[in-house]
Parts: sequence; structure tokens; C-alpha cells
Amino acid sequence: MWTYNKMLQYPININCTDPKLAKVIISQYGGPDGELAASLRYLSQRFGMPDQKSKAILNDIGTEELVPL
Repeated sequence: MWTYNKMLQYPININCTDPKLAKVIISQYGGPDGELAASLRYLSQRFGMPDQKSKAILNDIGTEELVPL
């Protein structure tokens, strides 16, 4: 079994919020031009590639897009 402790890895102190910046950051991860969308495009396009080398390259690029910064 495991327990879930809702704690941050590093302590933070937010003095004021910036909703516009938050919207930009979220759109970069999950928006139409974000990292997740790009990753899924690469991973789905690999199935149409004619040879194994092309499939491997698209697989590497797609998984690299999933890695958090």
C-alpha cells in the first residue's frame, strides 16, 4: 500500500498571481500547438512510415516531446 501526501517538492511563496501568464504556460503544454499535441502527432505518424528507421526516429522524437522540462 501507499499513502499520498499532497506536498510540493520545493517550498514556494506566491505573492501575486498572473492569470495571463498561467494561460500561456498551460497552452504550451496542452493547447493545439503544445507539447502533448506535438508528441501525439509524431507517435501517430510513425505507423505510416515505410521503413523501421523512420518509425524509430518518429518514436524517439515523440517520446522526447513527452519529457517534462
